[in-house]
Amino acid sequence: MKRITLPERGTEWPELSRRMSEMAKGDTDWRGGKVPLFVFKATDSVQEVGQAAFNQFFSENALGAKRAFQSLKQMEDDVIAMALDLFRAPGQATGHMTSGGSESIFLAVKAAREHHRALHGRGRTLNMVLPESAHPAFEKAAITMDIDVRRRPLRADRRADPATIASAVDQDTMLIVGSAPCFPFGVVDPIAELSELALAQDLWLHVDACVGGYVLPFARANGVALPVCDMSLAGVRSLSADLHKFGFCPKPASTVFFRDPEDMARNAFDLDVWANGRFVTQTLVGTRPGGGVAGAWAVMNHLGHAGYRAIAADLIANAQAYADGIRAIPGLKLHAEPDLTIISFGSDDVDMFQVAEHMAVRGWLPGLTQKPKGMHLMLSMLHAPARPAWLSDLAGVMDEARASRDANAAPSELKASY
Repeated sequence: MKRITLPERGTEWPELSRRMSEMAKGDTDWRGGKVPLFVFKATDSVQEVGQAAFNQFFSENALGAKRAFQSLKQMEDDVIAMALDLFRAPGQATGHMTSGGSESIFLAVKAAREHHRALHGRGRTLNMVLPESAHPAFEKAAITMDIDVRRRPLRADRRADPATIASAVDQDTMLIVGSAPCFPFGVVDPIAELSELALAQDLWLHVDACVGGYVLPFARANGVALPVCDMSLAGVRSLSADLHKFGFCPKPASTVFFRDPEDMARNAFDLDVWANGRFVTQTLVGTRPGGGVAGAWAVMNHLGHAGYRAIAADLIANAQAYADGIRAIPGLKLHAEPDLTIISFGSDDVDMFQVAEHMAVRGWLPGLTQKPKGMHLMLSMLHAPARPAWLSDLAGVMDEARASRDANAAPSELKASY
């Protein structure tokens, strides 16, 4: 990193804007649908509403929602109430907003750990049992809290295997996990079976719906056949879902929910250790942008059920069109049949990382998987106009990858990373 110093004199906004736009010229064209992750968009109006609401509460701090900014407190309460209804949670269930999926997962893990300690005491090395496809955020929480992680193989359909998870459970297991859907393969784990396991063995089951949480209810309402994976299942003790993904709200905005209010109390930080007195937050972070809360409230009320259902229909249709186009290209296969908007695919014919390199040359940012080796898409409506060009380029680079194979070219040195 080049070392620079703070400028002696300030610069006016027009010049700063020009320089920022110049720097952005080297970015991958996400607006043109060339980035298969990181950015989510439904419609122009949704983006405009979210941005305007964020800016209206740009200066407010959600850390002070209870004491100073009751408007933000009301908006967060409304967001949580609407979401609990969408996830068919029982009447006593509760939740709160966070900065993102990793924080939501971290807080659920903390609550599960405190619950286990309340029952069995401290001084034990606890563990959590995850399918191989579970998000690395669980590992981050485990590293921070000194918890062992036991990852278990998937079924042939790339979903979690309740039998292998059950085989890894012992008296020190504080948490088991299922995804709805998992990020690597875009399939919903058998949450109903995991719920039965949790009830039978008195285990805490967390459902990671960070990716699909805010599209699942609406896809189901549109008639898409999806497994039950929400809080209507009695064994689901906590659930995380990101508003800033397929809720199409401004970043940062995620949610975490608990079946029992006592469990949400376990996720809190309640400290009385300094000169200013008691310091209490439900979140790991202190300051939170008020705009994230306001933007989520505005977007959810702007769209309503009808708007989200229409977007869900478009999302599923777009993902199916991508999947059909991939299947039609000789040598390619899907790693799993996508339940929602994520597609993972590969080939027995060519090195998929060479395919990815050729796609990058054509301006596309390739998403990758390492086990099995392949490519990965998380699709929003940004990607619908780009679909014909992307499929055409993919077919072309498959031929280039075959030519590299036939010429005994060196294997790709790409590494899968997120």
